[in-house]
Amino acid sequence: MPEGPLSGFRLMHVHAHPDDESSKGAASTAMYVAQGVDVHVVTCTGGERGSVLNAKMDRPEIWENITEIRRQEMERARDILGVRQDWLGFVDSGWPEGDPKPPLPDGCFGLMDVAEAAKPLVALIRSFRPHVVTTYDENGGYPHPDHIMCHKVAVHAFHAAADPEQYPEAGEPWQAAKLYYHHAFNWHKIKALHEAMEEHGLESPYAERLDAWKRDPEWDARVTTKVPCSDWFGVRDQALLAHATQIDPDGFWFAIPREIQEDVWPTEDFELVVSHVPTELPEDDLFAGLEPEV
Repeated sequence: MPEGPLSGFRLMHVHAHPDDESSKGAASTAMYVAQGVDVHVVTCTGGERGSVLNAKMDRPEIWENITEIRRQEMERARDILGVRQDWLGFVDSGWPEGDPKPPLPDGCFGLMDVAEAAKPLVALIRSFRPHVVTTYDENGGYPHPDHIMCHKVAVHAFHAAADPEQYPEAGEPWQAAKLYYHHAFNWHKIKALHEAMEEHGLESPYAERLDAWKRDPEWDARVTTKVPCSDWFGVRDQALLAHATQIDPDGFWFAIPREIQEDVWPTEDFELVVSHVPTELPEDDLFAGLEPEV
């Protein structure tokens, strides 16, 4: 791990599936690693029921080995980002389709008891002792059952890890100082990128999404922390491409030139939900208000 101005700090990201660590907060992750932060990604499920979203990879042999392939993809992304990573070992719930939607499959992550599912995460928090924890908002970022369960489990574990009365078998209590939610696709960001594409005479991938967007001004105002990290957008893109079954290099994720992204929206955005240290909003650093351990 490189030494840097933030050496001594520890950051934990709690995600639902392999690839989420690369599509949400990956540039700031790479930046913090370069500055000496020890970053730990926790992946709740193996992505076993995920779709193959890259048409070039949509082949029978891929589907037959999807679990192992997604593990290998995660290993490559982990190495690109420079993080350590653990699997919680829960089973992907899949994306229910239909009207009405079918019930979730037995034994999947989305049907787990929250307190039970939080046990291994509490143990990881107590062992790694992160100063900052990130996860999804109460809607999961988008309403995938695993993302919503990931939110519930991460928030429960964040608080329970500090309580000596809970999970006494999971190690010595640890109080992480701050909890954040990702706001990867907020309205202001999408609108700014869309307008920049049109100004450059380019087709925006966000036109239909913006037309259908039902704005909630209170939701838009929830972003508290914008972390400048555009110098690491290239590392983020390489981590995304490591998930070859999920990311089409000619598709949506790369429809906006990196130069436009760097100019229009050079930050990754978060919502500070809990802080046990004094900090002033808005912030530009997940570690604002914290002092490194000696």
